[in-house]
Amino acid sequence: MRTSNLLKHSLPLIGVAVLAAITACSPRSADQSASSANTSAAANGAFDPRDFSGTWDRLQQAAAPRDVGTLVPAADARDAIPPPPLKPEYKAAWEEQQRKIRAADLSGAPIATHYTACIPDGMPAMMQGMFPMEVLITPRQVTVIQEAYNQVRRIYFNDTLPAVEDAEPGFWGHSTGHWDGNDFVVETIGIKDRVRFRNVQHSPEMRIFERMRMTDADHFENDVTIEDPQYLAEPWKWTWKYQRRPDYKMYEYVCEDNREYADPVTGEARLRVGE
Repeated sequence: MRTSNLLKHSLPLIGVAVLAAITACSPRSADQSASSANTSAAANGAFDPRDFSGTWDRLQQAAAPRDVGTLVPAADARDAIPPPPLKPEYKAAWEEQQRKIRAADLSGAPIATHYTACIPDGMPAMMQGMFPMEVLITPRQVTVIQEAYNQVRRIYFNDTLPAVEDAEPGFWGHSTGHWDGNDFVVETIGIKDRVRFRNVQHSPEMRIFERMRMTDADHFENDVTIEDPQYLAEPWKWTWKYQRRPDYKMYEYVCEDNREYADPVTGEARLRVGE
């Protein structure tokens, strides 16, 4: 379950803290600190702007201000993502849904989500870095591995996307990418209808555009734009930023002992006890 993974992430940090306290006064520890400082200094120097391979965490960003009189925030507190620019015929229903979700959370009876059923995020949510993610760059493709739910996304260099009607829908869709200077530009189509970022409906014509770039040796950012002629009045845009985690080892994340389920009557997330 997700909870057990969070605990698993905490335990190694406790062990590291204890070990650091024991060895802080040793000459070897001082040598290692100097070596680490030198490595960091080197990392802040020259770097390959097209090599964003490695392990990354999302860089927390300031949230946009919100109206305290509403349960619908102006932007997500974690990512500063603006609300979707939905067409008028869809906007009111989405806002009402968001109010119900937040009210249920505040009441302690949250509504079941895809996490309740151990269903992965899909695109574009897997790129938000809820857990660390690993980027692998090979001659044919860029592979993104999100620790949460072991999600794997493949972006093929200079590939030809299928026609929308021929694209088999998937959680991560079909992606092609190319270099525009030092920006890696990606286009994705073919996302399953049930994969709904921020609970927003989308049509088969939805396209996700990304422009990724290194800003220095230890940070890269991803400008995301979603276009959907059926549901969106204009492109939905935001930027995710990431920081390098050079010493992090990716964990296995398998939703094996999940005891959560959706109440068939209320739709609330429930927990099976004593099983």
